[in-house]
Amino acid sequence: MPKKLKRKLKTYQTSLGFYDQAVAAPSMKAALDAWGARSNLFHQGAAKETDDPDIVAATMASPGVVLRRPVGSNGPFTEHAALPTDLADDEAKAKPKSKPQKRPAKTARTQSRKVDDQQARKAAAAFEKEERRREAERRKEEAARARERARRDKAVATAQAALDEARREHDARAEAIEAERAELDQRAEAEQSRWDKQRMKLAEAVRRARE
Repeated sequence: MPKKLKRKLKTYQTSLGFYDQAVAAPSMKAALDAWGARSNLFHQGAAKETDDPDIVAATMASPGVVLRRPVGSNGPFTEHAALPTDLADDEAKAKPKSKPQKRPAKTARTQSRKVDDQQARKAAAAFEKEERRREAERRKEEAARARERARRDKAVATAQAALDEARREHDARAEAIEAERAELDQRAEAEQSRWDKQRMKLAEAVRRARE
């Protein structure tokens, strides 16, 4: 059975924040995933496929890895690009003040930086490896978040159980106090009734003695 060929990689480019970003990926969707984009930058005109030989060569050397350079600059794409120190200057440099430099003919670029089938297969395999690494990182982060949620949920459940137990204890004590209070009220009423009868009887005896 013939071995299934891996998808050929293409180079995609966009600008996000302070950086131009480029990545070798088998599809626009894979590029968006690598960039962590939450919207379709291609439909918005903010991303494109590029055939610039220098960018293609850089991304094919590290398939699936997002390469960066300061936004608006013409420098090489690298994995760890420095933050631009003066965006205004970079933009000024990016805008030619005289005649734009002629770029090499497309055929010459293609010949000088041509990626043959064997290189394409290696690049595709490297991209899939990088994709698996990113997926493993995502699973690791999700597992860490799940552990944190479980720890937090356990702490909340423990605190809630302590609160519920304290409330039950308070309710029991309050109920006992109310029972004691009701008993004292009954005793007070009985005592008042006994005293009223005794007082009336003794007062009557005093009245008779005075006659």
